[in-house]
Amino acid sequence: MSRYPQQPVQITSPWDGDVLNRHDGAETDEGLTIAIEGTAPADQDVLVAGQAAQRDGERFSAQVTLTEPRSTIIAECPAGSDSVRLIYDRRSRKRYRFSVDDNVLFLRDLTRDQPQSLFDHWYLAFWREMNERFGAKIHINIYYQTPGFILPEMHDRWRDEWAANAHWLHLSFHALQNEPSWIYRNAPGRRIARDFEMVTDEIERFATLTVTGNTTTVHWAEATREGCIALRERGIERLIALPGFHADGAPRTSYYLDAPHVQRLLERDAWWDADTDVIFVACDEVVNSQTLENVPKVLDEQEQSPHTSELIELLIHEQYFREELMNYQPEIKDKVIAALEWVSERGYESCFWCEGLLGNTRGW
Repeated sequence: MSRYPQQPVQITSPWDGDVLNRHDGAETDEGLTIAIEGTAPADQDVLVAGQAAQRDGERFSAQVTLTEPRSTIIAECPAGSDSVRLIYDRRSRKRYRFSVDDNVLFLRDLTRDQPQSLFDHWYLAFWREMNERFGAKIHINIYYQTPGFILPEMHDRWRDEWAANAHWLHLSFHALQNEPSWIYRNAPGRRIARDFEMVTDEIERFATLTVTGNTTTVHWAEATREGCIALRERGIERLIALPGFHADGAPRTSYYLDAPHVQRLLERDAWWDADTDVIFVACDEVVNSQTLENVPKVLDEQEQSPHTSELIELLIHEQYFREELMNYQPEIKDKVIAALEWVSERGYESCFWCEGLLGNTRGW
């Protein structure tokens, strides 16, 4: 069924907002040549990007070469027109990012214990070991507060050390606090803007803004369109989604995206909402949600399609590392290692999505 049933001219492939790479066409030094396909009245000539399209009944197709980071392709005939806005990930390669959600307890520990180095804390020591062993870049999303601790209490004695490790260790806003779970699902933009600024101001104070970027994961990957626009206005250009559906078919953990676009994101690494100028990156695996033996199996499934395995987003949560919590998983570090072994053995390069275009600094 068409997404636009009343529209006489429709581009059906690619979708508006698709992020395209070497797997979507033929790439040369000139650019990426892709097929533009759609439907239009059978008795009318169609121009695509100014060139005559081939016709087969109501269907049309044309080859177009993308040569810019962002392009708008127009298909037109006497009955009307349609357009798609596209992002071209030029000279793409396999790459991954490892992110950690729901963090605040290790910051409380640091402030309480006052070690000489950040990496005297076992948690950051583990992540540094993963960086040294696998070259993994780690992105930590943090809360403003938890019972008994607020971020303004975080000591700034390690400010220079944070900055010195910013090439592999990032911090960003996650939420005000852990509960309620879906704190921003229906919240106005001003609320998430306030909380984002509160967290980011503290990060600047104790760690410098060199550890931040243009990417985060909002708690539970839930926020209104207004909330996402508020984040975009504050420099957040990429949001991590966990695309999926509730039993009744309603989208879940995908911010404000509707069902067709959640499904699209399930089939692709990323999708760009050109209207809000936010790129949503699909999470490939919540590592703590899998058994140790299933960690690589989930990634094996993602690898079956080049459209879901060019960019790998790995996600885990702090609470599963904490022995004092009911969530604790004794094998949690082994799960991290299993995921990192999988990407390393397959030639993935670690990145931050804020580097270049989604971690690709070689394209433009």
